[in-house]
Amino acid sequence: MRYSIRGPRRGPALLATAVALATAAACSGGSAAGPAGSASAPSPGPATSAQPSPTPTPTRTYPLSSAPRTVPAVRSHEPARGPGWKPAPAGGVVIAANSGGLADEGKLIAGELGIPYRGAVAAGPGDVELALGGTGAPESYTLAVRDGRVRISGPDEAGVFYGTRTLKQSVKATGAMPEGTVNDRPAKPQRGLNVDTARKHFTAAWIEDRIREMGDLKLNQLGLHFSDDQGFRIASDSHPEVVSAQHLTKAEVRRILALAAERHVTVVPEIDSPGHLGAVIAAHPDLQLRSATGRAPRGAVDIANPESARIVDDLLREYSQLFPGAYWHLGADEYVALMAKDPEATYPELARAAKAKYGPSARVQDLATGWLNDRAAVVRPTGKTLKAWNDGFFTGGVVAAAKDLEVEYWTGKEIGAREPVSYLSRGRRMVNLNDEYLYYVLGEPNDFAYPTGRRIYEQWTPLVVRGTSPVPAKYDPQILGARFAVWCDLANSQTPAQVAAGIRLPLAALSQKVWNPAKPTESWDRFRALAERVRG
Repeated sequence: MRYSIRGPRRGPALLATAVALATAAACSGGSAAGPAGSASAPSPGPATSAQPSPTPTPTRTYPLSSAPRTVPAVRSHEPARGPGWKPAPAGGVVIAANSGGLADEGKLIAGELGIPYRGAVAAGPGDVELALGGTGAPESYTLAVRDGRVRISGPDEAGVFYGTRTLKQSVKATGAMPEGTVNDRPAKPQRGLNVDTARKHFTAAWIEDRIREMGDLKLNQLGLHFSDDQGFRIASDSHPEVVSAQHLTKAEVRRILALAAERHVTVVPEIDSPGHLGAVIAAHPDLQLRSATGRAPRGAVDIANPESARIVDDLLREYSQLFPGAYWHLGADEYVALMAKDPEATYPELARAAKAKYGPSARVQDLATGWLNDRAAVVRPTGKTLKAWNDGFFTGGVVAAAKDLEVEYWTGKEIGAREPVSYLSRGRRMVNLNDEYLYYVLGEPNDFAYPTGRRIYEQWTPLVVRGTSPVPAKYDPQILGARFAVWCDLANSQTPAQVAAGIRLPLAALSQKVWNPAKPTESWDRFRALAERVRG
């Protein structure tokens, strides 16, 4: 501990005398004049006009602070000297002027820290103040700790919310928020989790727990794949006949959406078509695609049948109104007709329909691309950004996929799958769901293995879109982010609780790498221990 001398300014001689007196007092255990009543104490000398120097009062000088301990780690921390900030009964959470929209964020962090929420009043000693303002990316924020107070500000509510997550995690990790200033922002705008709720029913409460977890990790997208061969998991007014017995009610969905909005998570719904529609086909068998030999591939609708488009479009219109978020996922992967060695010979009815609609050079892939574009046209008036899986995009046809579709790249293992650069070099924007690192497939079929947080943390970055090799860095601006995906191929292989436990560390690792793709400074073991400490 270091000390400084307080008191009136003195000349060098007097300051040296004061230090000597203080040292003598400390060594003798009494005052600088000697212990009272001591037989060896000198007799008082003659009175003089000079006053004795006061004993100096020691004060603490703090070392420079260290960055807060959080997951993901903050990108910039300016250290300072000071005690930092700890929750105390005298402190509370307040909202700055013209920042009333932060009331939800304020009430949440106040409850988490166990201090009162006082609303729109001036900040006082020990307070946490939330404020809107400043420039920068919408999800950026500044968190300043000085004079016993915390101020979190940002140009948008999402950034201020992330600042409160930093404060919460730092207090959980060390009991305090260190002195200094954090300036933080994400590297990627799309960061999240994808959950297959079609093959396995997950309750609203389970999904809500994942949203809370995602918010604390500064993840902002939850993909819901709620329609597939095994189930259709959200209630429908337009086609109740397709809905599975186990499903979410619309009231439950609205409750999920309300929590997601509070935690700044956007829900991205997906009705996959023209494949993966087995639950719809079960209620409408006349939509089933059939090959020249009469084979009926599971989940594939006949895209030459106008009734297929009518029913799917009814569902798209209904659910695009239920989900207010900025994104919609159209699916488009694994349409079995296009996985045949010779689609035109195997599915001659589709080949004839393609030529009739798009000309003599058209093939089945053009009919499928036209289907994708037509479904996009149904949702586009809502203003949502549209997504489709990478194996729903084709080259060399007479019909091209709409230019505004974002590519969700998941695999290079499918027949005819193209390298990510094939899309990026044509200007496509892409989200990374690399099945080598980011696919948690229940039961581990088809050579899948449960991904580990360590492997993501140490080896993966958003540039590693396919396999283990990154795309050239020049394409980084086109890679918008990544989502970790849970697929329930063998649905009974794990319980919902086991799934939640299994994805916890991978999600934490993903959050670090989409917030800051640079090589982490912490070892995996230290990161894992921190992730365990700050969770919840």
